[in-house]
Amino acid sequence: MDIATAQRQFLEYIEIEKGRSLNTVRNYEHYLTKSFGDMGIKKVSDINEDKLREFRLRLNRAPGVKIKGQTAGTMKKSTQNYYLIALRSFLKYCLKRGFSSLAPDAIELAKVGARHLDLISIGELSRLMKAPDLKEIKGMRDKALLELFFSTGLRLAELCSLNRDLDLSRDEFSIRGKGEKVRVVFLSEEAKDAIRTYLKARKDMEDAMFVNISRNSATGRLTPRSIERIVQEYAIKAGISKKVTPHVLRHSFATDLLSNGADIRSVQMMLGHANISTTQIYTHITDKQLRDVHKKFHSKR
Repeated sequence: MDIATAQRQFLEYIEIEKGRSLNTVRNYEHYLTKSFGDMGIKKVSDINEDKLREFRLRLNRAPGVKIKGQTAGTMKKSTQNYYLIALRSFLKYCLKRGFSSLAPDAIELAKVGARHLDLISIGELSRLMKAPDLKEIKGMRDKALLELFFSTGLRLAELCSLNRDLDLSRDEFSIRGKGEKVRVVFLSEEAKDAIRTYLKARKDMEDAMFVNISRNSATGRLTPRSIERIVQEYAIKAGISKKVTPHVLRHSFATDLLSNGADIRSVQMMLGHANISTTQIYTHITDKQLRDVHKKFHSKR
């Protein structure tokens, strides 16, 4: 089968049958198109170990991204893996459909170092939550936004999608996350109080939970970029020198649960991770705490 047809069928398959988002489909299309073009693939059967090895060498030697006009070394291993993951998924599809091609197991991902987590301390988190001015509706909105992030561990896109009809008589609600998967997240009393205060002050008819506020009037749903700016604005106001993003608050949510005794499977479910290996990046934090406890309390000889 010609590669263009097979690629189109694969992309339709992951969108319709696997329920991948349009953004994911576009990313797969980008990586596969570049990979096949670089390897000179015309038919599915053209993909072989020699072409794959040469392609991986070119990826490994490719220049990294430019920062302020300067190229930052070679392409990062994690970026190389985006190409390899797309290729492996495509080959799994080909195997399932009976197309003659390279076995997907022939693709091993590049080894990457331990992922670094950007975290803020309990003290910094407390200052961040107190930073909004609750005398203004904008501050009420931003307080609700920050409390909701930390209470639920929502992804940025998930928080953006929320509507104001949230049932605050309950301590939980369902959210549709990555891959259209639904999970339950939980509301703290602080988050519920902040949302009630904010919604009570709203006089508009907008459906969105978090809206742009101009001169105390609402003008449409906040964008992900707007929310990122809001979080960083309050981090600066709270005297936090490091960069604070919505994802940092998601990290803080996960590490707070694990540090206080939650099991990793429960945290995986609350974060909406498909694979527990993704959640295990947080165990490095609790491992350090265990070392500190051991050092402090073990063998006082």
